[in-house]
Amino acid sequence: MLNAINTKLLLAILAALAVIGGAVLYQRDQAAKAAAAAAKAAAILQVQRDDDEYRKQQDEALRKQVEADKKRHNSAAAHEGKTWKTYIP
Repeated sequence: MLNAINTKLLLAILAALAVIGGAVLYQRDQAAKAAAAAAKAAAILQVQRDDDEYRKQQDEALRKQVEADKKRHNSAAAHEGKTWKTYIP
């Protein structure tokens, strides 16, 4: 009788250890998945930051070009009236 109780107790302990082991493995797997997802999100954010910085540089270059074009066109228009004053047909 004592041998049967010891066997049942041993089986109950082994079952509990198996459940605990399974829970630990599941938790480790979930932690690895979460870490992979976090790394992927960080990579996506870095790409977005790089794209944003590149867009800002392109916008600034375009603004500078537009300002340079405005200055060039405005300076030519400022001297246009003088040509008509000295024109003799």
